[in-house]
Amino acid sequence: MTSPVTPPSSPGPWGLPGTFSTRQITGLSVGVAIVLIALKAFALGASGSVSILASLADSTLDLIASLTTFYAVRWAARPEDHTHRHGHGKAEAMAALVQAGLVFASAVFIGWEALQRIFDPRPVVGGSWAVGVVLVSLALTAGLVLLQTRSLKASGSMAVSADRAHYAADLASSVVVLIGVVSGAFLAAPGLDAAAGLVVAVWLFWGAFGVLKGAGNQLLDREASDGDRVAVTTAVLSDPRVAGVHQLRTRMSGTRLIAQMHVDLDRTLSFDAAHDIVVAAEGRVRTAFPGADVLIHADPRDLASTASSASTRP
Repeated sequence: MTSPVTPPSSPGPWGLPGTFSTRQITGLSVGVAIVLIALKAFALGASGSVSILASLADSTLDLIASLTTFYAVRWAARPEDHTHRHGHGKAEAMAALVQAGLVFASAVFIGWEALQRIFDPRPVVGGSWAVGVVLVSLALTAGLVLLQTRSLKASGSMAVSADRAHYAADLASSVVVLIGVVSGAFLAAPGLDAAAGLVVAVWLFWGAFGVLKGAGNQLLDREASDGDRVAVTTAVLSDPRVAGVHQLRTRMSGTRLIAQMHVDLDRTLSFDAAHDIVVAAEGRVRTAFPGADVLIHADPRDLASTASSASTRP
């Protein structure tokens, strides 16, 4: 787990960074969304395809969502202050929540338009232009998802994760749109074009549900994963003078882990010695989870009777 903003790695193809920071990747997603909107607006005017209309509506919301993410990652990266003692990391979860709402709205609009066109089919014209635009959109979206994936591995940003889920859904939906446009323009089956738009709507709805679940978990202070809790406990117990861990509580604020716990120490230790052990344990957790906010309370115990108290659950 790393901080929300990571430096780019060595250059990749065409002189671009191999891995973009969260700031860079969110700026890139805004640029891609603008280009896609322009291309799809042109294709819609040339073809009248409901699949293109669905894709254009989705790209418009992509731009809004990407702008939200663009500002959210910058807000989340701000250090803690006297009014936000745990930092601003949950700004990313809030951005993901906004994205989910926008995608839900897009799915409803697209689904309604597709149902209307199913019962009242309209011919698709300018199929060559539409197909060309969809192919370019596929290439741009695939490139963006690849770069977002690399950035996500380095940063773990929830906002970038939500943005990537959105564009990954766009990538799959663009394939469906391509099928719909080809069916409507070259196979004289405009009903299939409308049906493709309906598939896109369902796909978007499902993707939004996943984003909503992830954002809700963080905003409601869901515990960190079992693997992370075990890693925290292991780091603390690596000092043999720590006999046990209990009342472990964890939550996430963006990519930042917040952990609180009690540890069992020999009651015969001096205050200074116990303090040094606790500080060292907090340092080991921060080494495993850079930027973590860790608070450990020492409990004086009879170690002979608490030898089996090392646990990962409160």
